[in-house]
Amino acid sequence: MIVPILLFAVGLVFLIKGGDWFVDGATGIARRFGLPELLIGATVVSIGTTLPEVMVSTTSALSGHGEIAYGNAIGSVICNTALIAAITVAVKPGKVDPKSLRLPVAFFFTAAATYAGIAYTTGYFSQVSGFILLAMFVVYMTATVWQMKSNSSSKPRAAAEPQTEESSMLKDVVMIVVGAALIAVGANLLVDNGTLIAKAMGVPESVIALTFVALGTSLPELVTAVTSLIKGHGALSLGNIIGANLFNLVLVSGVSVALAPFSIPQNSTIAGCNASLVLDIPVMFLVMALLTLPALRRGRLSRIQGVALPLIYGAFCAVQFTI
Repeated sequence: MIVPILLFAVGLVFLIKGGDWFVDGATGIARRFGLPELLIGATVVSIGTTLPEVMVSTTSALSGHGEIAYGNAIGSVICNTALIAAITVAVKPGKVDPKSLRLPVAFFFTAAATYAGIAYTTGYFSQVSGFILLAMFVVYMTATVWQMKSNSSSKPRAAAEPQTEESSMLKDVVMIVVGAALIAVGANLLVDNGTLIAKAMGVPESVIALTFVALGTSLPELVTAVTSLIKGHGALSLGNIIGANLFNLVLVSGVSVALAPFSIPQNSTIAGCNASLVLDIPVMFLVMALLTLPALRRGRLSRIQGVALPLIYGAFCAVQFTI
């Protein structure tokens, strides 16, 4: 029991320090190129924090458990939005740049509509649909790089010594890479050893699955959100959540479906219909609309959103336990 406790503590330290370096490196790059933090959060940071979902969903799909890959994608979007983003919004609501928000939000809802269209019309995610989702990921990244170049070229940069700038740039990149690695390793240590500790304490496996395992793939987003908030980079946290949600649909689902196609699981029903189609997908659209549309319209987030989102998440979880 001593070894799992020690490894659990090490995982916690890795998560905290990894999140610290990850955010510092990302904000350093944003400042260097004069880029909005929200845009960096929606690309570089999001890819790093989505890696656990990629690994879990791909492994699940290849082992014949497509329902886990499917549930992980939609469940992560709902959890990221209605729980993790809500922490940032409730604690420190503030202004956002609608111009920087427009691209990732537009791509998210386009991807979500495509994902939902496949689910409602065919009920089966084929290899072709996987490649379509991956193509959307490529288009999004291309459009984002173009937008970054436009922002960078339109803003004058202060003169700097080439060697110093190059060295500092390398430091930011290394901090992002090492930070992401520490977050991934820390999350695994925390989940694996937390599960062992819980089993030793007699906690039922069903409870473990709904807590440690479910939270495990969202820990990177949670750590990044909290670290960004503490360091005063709320826009980076918001961008990370929106980007991670988009990548859950186009990258996580795209890779898993392309490698191992699967049908939509039908574990439960509501009024005779597949519960996922009646509840999960509509809630995914609802929470993202509640988070992003007011911000696009008013250019700021409000504490009301931060309170409403967790209430929706709590109701969603309660319904899941009753069906």
